[in-house]
Amino acid sequence: MKTSTDPRHKKRELKIAKIFAQSFIPGFSTPQDSLIANAAPEWPLANINKIDLAILRVATDELMGSDTPPKVVIDEAIEFAKKFGAENSASFINGVLGTILKNKEHHGQFT
Repeated sequence: MKTSTDPRHKKRELKIAKIFAQSFIPGFSTPQDSLIANAAPEWPLANINKIDLAILRVATDELMGSDTPPKVVIDEAIEFAKKFGAENSASFINGVLGTILKNKEHHGQFT
């Protein structure tokens, strides 16, 4: 069972904090931003709440580059959204990550 003292949880939280801080640097982006933009076409990246975008960036990176089960990645992202985000952050993040995962499974890779 995950807890806030789990080393993996703490590592994700530190990554989110780092990406959040970097998001205030003009022009900052990550290689996974196109995946996020494609999964949420109605929401230009510049209009996404910075903490939500940081959570999405970290979760997308983990979905792409680790063997962590996608359900774990998405569940953790939702928990961070509930903790740090706005009222609708958790459902927004769940939807975006679900679309990214569906695209991965449908195409056998991220598109």
